[in-house]
Amino acid sequence: MNWKVLFRKKSVDHILAEASLDINANHSQGTGLKRTLGVWDLTALGIAAVIGAGIFSTIGTAAADGGPAVVFLFVFTAIACAFSAFCYAEFASSIPVAGSAYTYAYASLGEFLAWVIGWDLLMEYAIGNIAVAISWGDYFTAMLAGYGIHLPAYVTTDLLSASRGFDQVQGLLSSGVAMADLGAKGASDGAILGYHAWMDAPQLFGFHLICHVPAVLATVLVTWVVYIGIQESKRVNNIMVMIKVAVLLLVIGLGSLYVRPENWHPFAPNGVKGVLKGVSGVFFAYIGFDAISTTAEECKDPQRDLPKAMIYSLVICTILYVMVAVVLTGLVKYDKLAVGDPLAFAFGPSGAHINWIAGVVSVSAVIALFTVLLVFQLGQPRIWMVMSRDGLLPKIFSAIHPKYQTPWFSTIVAGFLVGIPCIFMNLTEVTDLTSIGTLCAFVLVCAGVLTMDPHRPKTPGRFYTPYLNGKYIFPALMILSALAVLKFNTQGVINFFSNINPDDPTAHGWDVYKHRIPYFTFMIGMVYLSWLTFKKNFSLIPLLGLASCAYLMTELGWTNWARFGIWLVVGLVIYFLYSIKHSKLNPANMKGGASVS
Repeated sequence: MNWKVLFRKKSVDHILAEASLDINANHSQGTGLKRTLGVWDLTALGIAAVIGAGIFSTIGTAAADGGPAVVFLFVFTAIACAFSAFCYAEFASSIPVAGSAYTYAYASLGEFLAWVIGWDLLMEYAIGNIAVAISWGDYFTAMLAGYGIHLPAYVTTDLLSASRGFDQVQGLLSSGVAMADLGAKGASDGAILGYHAWMDAPQLFGFHLICHVPAVLATVLVTWVVYIGIQESKRVNNIMVMIKVAVLLLVIGLGSLYVRPENWHPFAPNGVKGVLKGVSGVFFAYIGFDAISTTAEECKDPQRDLPKAMIYSLVICTILYVMVAVVLTGLVKYDKLAVGDPLAFAFGPSGAHINWIAGVVSVSAVIALFTVLLVFQLGQPRIWMVMSRDGLLPKIFSAIHPKYQTPWFSTIVAGFLVGIPCIFMNLTEVTDLTSIGTLCAFVLVCAGVLTMDPHRPKTPGRFYTPYLNGKYIFPALMILSALAVLKFNTQGVINFFSNINPDDPTAHGWDVYKHRIPYFTFMIGMVYLSWLTFKKNFSLIPLLGLASCAYLMTELGWTNWARFGIWLVVGLVIYFLYSIKHSKLNPANMKGGASVS
């Protein structure tokens, strides 16, 4: 096999011409995508995707680990995303075609890495939406309970959580622990709920009929909204975004009146390690801005509006996250915030004693999470659509509905891929995997910009990442970062290079070192990238985006890397068995006129 075919690229002109042919052909048949999104609509989509579970749920756990200093985690994550956003904006302006990072990689890194990033994005959107759907279902169930409507546990719990909860509780009961003492003996509320779900669930041929019904119904509803059209999706999203931003401003304004400064001390109780512990949940909240680029073919003026919307949504959401974190840790001592509904908790008896706002927050959380579900479910089918156009997926995935003008088959498949796992998967299993997939996409997009000549002729009206020569600055930053770690975390460095795991003293050998492989890989990669930068004068902004996102990936743990690796292996099997043969860049499938490098 000629391995060079793996890195064959499509020129930007070829991508635009091919997309134009498909779009015009569809429009001539009355089946083209509808161009209806302006800069406000795109910004609202970005806000809808970013302001969700992070600000209504995971912010509490992150604050409990990092203390008030968690605001720096939000800022650091936003900066890492901002570097990537510049790169996304440049590609979106130059290649205003649906497909997001997949399309950008095809033009800059070649088909193989484009497939990797496309397959990666499928995981990001599908698994991410499973997490969002489950969170939505939990908030919806809690909201109903607040109004006196209590659903049976077996219709509000997934099969995996119920099974694990039953095993944990049954083990305690078998050892003589009374049901009333389960909480005091280490059983979590979730485990107890799972036990009751397992015990109360109806059975069919010995199989326990347990399903997170609200999560499944939410997936069905949002899939239907996305299926019937972008115009309808836009209207639903814009209304919901206005409501949830208004509620957050109310929370910030009202909460600031009840802040107690003594709650901000100590500011960083667990140091840098505590702050970074919440990186997975926080970054999971930020990943939505890239979903904007999947709607390029439904924008009125994508080259002008997409870059603006990406930056606007990221800035607005970062300000809201930081302000909420400041108010939240001022209302309640940080170590009490590890709850599922931290905003409602902070305004309850333990905080500001404004109980009526808890109901407002619950309703807003339900709305907020629905918009996240909507945007992710909107983006995933459009990536499949573009991959199908390129021949890497079967043609049916790019079929456009003649009436609704949406990729109907891809939308339905996306609904099944999210809805079915909601029956048996839980939130913990999917959040970290979504974050590592997104970070990988960001790394490859930044790498794609590095391959482009920063001094090439500029086309008026397009966005370009500002060029700042990283020849000396980037290697210097890497050296300074290493010295800072040696200076301020000497013991951590000693532990890292020794056969010691402070978090698990019983671990030895491979059990210790396997968790450090991501860090070793990162350090070697940064040394090599510093050398390349000195040699080739790479641009600083994409370098910083690549480095910061790669570092965040190392914080996600060995288990998530192993799962991510398995997902990529499955994708590679599909690529070599089907996609490489059916690719439009395969000489056997080319009809002439393609611009390939």
